[in-house]
Amino acid sequence: MSTITTTPRLYTHPADELVAAMERIYRYSMTTTSGGNLSIRDDDGSIWITPARVDKGNLTRDDIVHVLADGTVQGRHPASSEFPFHRNIYELRPDLKAIVHAHPVALVAFSISGITPNTRMLAKTHVVCGKVGFAPYALPGSKKLGENIAKVFAEGFNCVLLENHGVAVGGTSFKEAFDRFETLEFACRTSLKSRAMGITPHFLTDEQISLITSRSVKMETFSPTIPTTEERAIRRDLCEFVRRGYRQRLLISTEGSFSARVDKESFVITANNTDRAGVTSGDLVLIRKGKYEEGKKPSKAVLIHAAIYDKYPEIHSVVIATPSNATAFSLAHKKLDVRTIPESYIFLRDVKPLPFAWAYGDGSEIAEAVTPEYPVALIEDEGALVIGRTILDAFDRLEVLESTSEAVINAGFLGAVKPMDDEVIDELIGAFLK
Repeated sequence: MSTITTTPRLYTHPADELVAAMERIYRYSMTTTSGGNLSIRDDDGSIWITPARVDKGNLTRDDIVHVLADGTVQGRHPASSEFPFHRNIYELRPDLKAIVHAHPVALVAFSISGITPNTRMLAKTHVVCGKVGFAPYALPGSKKLGENIAKVFAEGFNCVLLENHGVAVGGTSFKEAFDRFETLEFACRTSLKSRAMGITPHFLTDEQISLITSRSVKMETFSPTIPTTEERAIRRDLCEFVRRGYRQRLLISTEGSFSARVDKESFVITANNTDRAGVTSGDLVLIRKGKYEEGKKPSKAVLIHAAIYDKYPEIHSVVIATPSNATAFSLAHKKLDVRTIPESYIFLRDVKPLPFAWAYGDGSEIAEAVTPEYPVALIEDEGALVIGRTILDAFDRLEVLESTSEAVINAGFLGAVKPMDDEVIDELIGAFLK
């Protein structure tokens, strides 16, 4: 799995950074073979950009084009036909060092409807993306298109929807640009799922946004000893499931927190702002007796994980994630009825809806609401929370939650959902849940 690095100018060549990102964008159907282009502005003012008319599914570092500051083109291909708008943006926004342009279906849906997405639809989207701008249509590759897009970026927008075209996103690093792009795509995809249920998504208030921006982890640090073989195995297994969750689009690169208990006094958890697609054992943060491993920053949801582990010794894994179909229910503030097929009810029981504010408290309210008997919840405007007796147990529930949510949404296109009746549920409880 390709990884978007946090320090590309120090260690990763721009061509490799672009290839890794395009591989991920193409793999997850966020662009087509011929669509989209990415660029990085180097410190010397030159621009590295993806080429014109080259298969995006098989891009290599040798395909990347280097356009020098004086306009000289180096490489075996011509630069993308949309190089002019990249150059125009960089000229008007000297703070930006990277641009992502692609045609993900959800964002194209907004662009061809002439509707600018409201980033207040989900908790982190507004913080990561800010307000989205809108650039009027012009011929692809034309001077006019470059002027239209750059003008909107010059107004201070970092994400710009292109009328009847797609989206352009900028960042002070390539990682920042990619994070914004992926976060916006996810939010729009989830919003469309919510609208498919006939419900207009709720939007966060200024007060709710302030809860997000002011949240911080106020814990002391400690110097860890050499990890035991058991801890290393737990770190390895947790990373494998986090990476799998990303591959299956159960979370995005910077959203979601996974943890696993190490012993009765400690657990490991994903770090804040670490790419979930390529997470390694060393990226995880050890939490012990209310303190975290020095030199690292745990997920800001760490207090929720800690509260659950403190209350339930039998729980060994906690997941907070954003699978788009399940998250659509949290965005719509609609209760998910999982009485669909036996597996759904056996694994999920009754999924509890939890208020948004609980995600930004000390975790105690969530720990009271989510129990080993009722291990799944949907937090309004946040996503899903799942607990399990093992890492596999928690991950399995997350998968079942997402597949069930998608089935319920899809069933709505066919007519009214017909859940299993109380007699069937009682039979399942007697056979599997006692």
